[in-house]
Amino acid sequence: MSKRTQPLWSPPSQEKQPVLKLYNSLTRQKEVFTPISGKRVHWYSCGPTVYDASHMGHARSYITFDILRRVLTDYFNYDILYVMNITDIDDKIIKRARQNYLFEKYASEKKDLKIIVADASSVLSNLTKKAKENGDPDKKPMYDKILTRLNESIENLENAIRSGKSKSIEEAQQRFIIESKDPLSDWLDSKLGATVTDNAIFSSLPKYWEDEFHKDMDSLNVLRPNVLTRVSEHIPEILQFIEGIIANGFGYEANGSVYFDVASFDKKDKHHYAKLVPEAYGDFYSLQEGEGDLMTADMRSEKRSPNDFALWKKSKPGEPSWQSPWSLGRPGWHIECSAMASTICGPYLDIHTGGVDLKFPHHDNEIAQSEAHFGNSDWVKYFLHSGHLTISGCKMSKSLKNFVSIQDALSKYTARQLRFAFLLHSWRDTLDYSQNTMECAVQNEKQFNEFFLNVKDVTRGLSQVKTSFDTFSKWSEWELSLNKKYLETKENVHRALCDNIDTKTALDALRDLVGAVNIYLKDRKPPNKVLLYDIGVYITKILSVFGTTYETAKLGFTSSSTTSGDSEQTIMPYLSILADFRDKVRTDARNLKATDILNECDRIRDETLPNVGVRLEDKEDGSSAVKLVDRETLLKEKEAKKKAEQEKLLLKERKKAELAAAQAAKDAQKKIAPSEMFRSETDKYSKFDDKGFPTHDTEGKGISKGQIKKLQKLYQAQEKKYAEYLASQNS
Repeated sequence: MSKRTQPLWSPPSQEKQPVLKLYNSLTRQKEVFTPISGKRVHWYSCGPTVYDASHMGHARSYITFDILRRVLTDYFNYDILYVMNITDIDDKIIKRARQNYLFEKYASEKKDLKIIVADASSVLSNLTKKAKENGDPDKKPMYDKILTRLNESIENLENAIRSGKSKSIEEAQQRFIIESKDPLSDWLDSKLGATVTDNAIFSSLPKYWEDEFHKDMDSLNVLRPNVLTRVSEHIPEILQFIEGIIANGFGYEANGSVYFDVASFDKKDKHHYAKLVPEAYGDFYSLQEGEGDLMTADMRSEKRSPNDFALWKKSKPGEPSWQSPWSLGRPGWHIECSAMASTICGPYLDIHTGGVDLKFPHHDNEIAQSEAHFGNSDWVKYFLHSGHLTISGCKMSKSLKNFVSIQDALSKYTARQLRFAFLLHSWRDTLDYSQNTMECAVQNEKQFNEFFLNVKDVTRGLSQVKTSFDTFSKWSEWELSLNKKYLETKENVHRALCDNIDTKTALDALRDLVGAVNIYLKDRKPPNKVLLYDIGVYITKILSVFGTTYETAKLGFTSSSTTSGDSEQTIMPYLSILADFRDKVRTDARNLKATDILNECDRIRDETLPNVGVRLEDKEDGSSAVKLVDRETLLKEKEAKKKAEQEKLLLKERKKAELAAAQAAKDAQKKIAPSEMFRSETDKYSKFDDKGFPTHDTEGKGISKGQIKKLQKLYQAQEKKYAEYLASQNS
């Protein structure tokens, strides 16, 4: 017998799978994401300028990039080095630090009344001048609002002085100082800013607000960066970076400041200025804003071209300074990101992120000066920009005094609800922070939370540590159908995340799967616990990837395979015993018609358990479902239920009162004699016959035949009602 051989084997053919694409601002289209070093990714993200409280505009960027970072790390398994900067040297910081110092000093000093009145006049003149010179239409409402408030406080001060009452004058002085803080601080800075010389004043403000920023990010469940860079700690690196730009022929010194030579850079074949927003080239208004509030006309005139921008600024009196080859000065705004990102990541970045408002000039200037330093033409491979955030359709801006702080938002909504609002929108589109947006986010959170609670309740007897014969049950058409939906959902979620990390479409797919599970739970008795548990774990995993759960990294091994840090697994057996005991008590109490015992069972469900974060739901078959929900949510549900019951009671009382009023009106109508029923309607009729029946209208015209017929029917009906009334009185 000849030897047998294995038959030829051919590999299975595979459908083309989706690949990750990201919307790249450098090309204004979705591009396949290909990091330079395989799975390793160098990512730099623009951080905050720390001079005030963080607002929801900041949250738009930081939550957005946290979602992208988590998806790339935890779903696509990229090894990311995430670097973020803190701008702690900046014109805004310098100006705000001086203003705060000068205002506090002014407020603490006892000044003569005449000086305060003169100062008030000067502050008003200064603000009026600035309002007239303002060229930004978005800032006009802000100036109008501040001017109105300032005029009112000055008028109040003048009225108090005229009254001659010392107490009224003192109160008016305090009101003027408090309500005019911003314009008064600005005026004091323009007058005395150059006298502030203590560097501690310029460092304490950003340190305070950086701490507050980190607290906000922790509250929002935003992952901390792997590396955080501060401008004040990287002055040597920034100086070295500037020297490299000058050495390559793209920077020049002028009166102690150093500027980037845009024309020299742009004329080189491999270089291109304003890659992100080429149409903004020559937008001098944006360029001027990018140079900062403390850039003077003299400094602008020393540039070779208005397009050039500062790499190093010679410090003026009242500004912090560091030693450099050119002057005692400080870094320009744009150079910090290039120098610090390169210090950590080297000559290239896979990803650079920031708000869309930073595209030009900040990010375009970053690209130009970095490529000028390294002599390359592609310093950043993928530039990702988060969309704007508006408040009910209006522009949001800290400088416009039109913003909702992160803490204000967190006082109304949870961090998870805010994150759902972001997940339900494309990360690169404008997001409108409004009541409608947040209601939608709250409903999404509630839908997923109820799903988890239901699956936990059904799969509670399924041990994740010990497997037995009873763990598995045979699949029917119900399970096959649900599993098919489960597999389709996985494909749809993957396709959505590959498509520019489309979390909105991914959530749509997850909600569809939740709907299918809800139908399955309703119709399939008993349900397959293993399948339900697997689906629940998958949805939990994807939502965890999106950052909707709080998880802390664990170090080391767990103590054993049977112990778990999950408090729910520890508590639930005891709660189940309590629930089973209550079910038996309720059954016996119903049989015995023991109302007091039934009421006590209800009180445990409605009053006692919600206060410790337990929701007990009574089912139609007499059993109950036990669900662990955070205490605040349960107490809110309790209040909402109580409010609904009160409204229902009020509605019932109102209907009862309306019925009683209608009956009273009906009874009162019966008491009217037919001969009197029309006589009171003098706005309709002017003459009546001896029975009180109308014969002429208000204009003296006779009543038409058609109208007479209608009135006769009413008259006859009233005769019947009146007769019934008389009969009831006689009886």
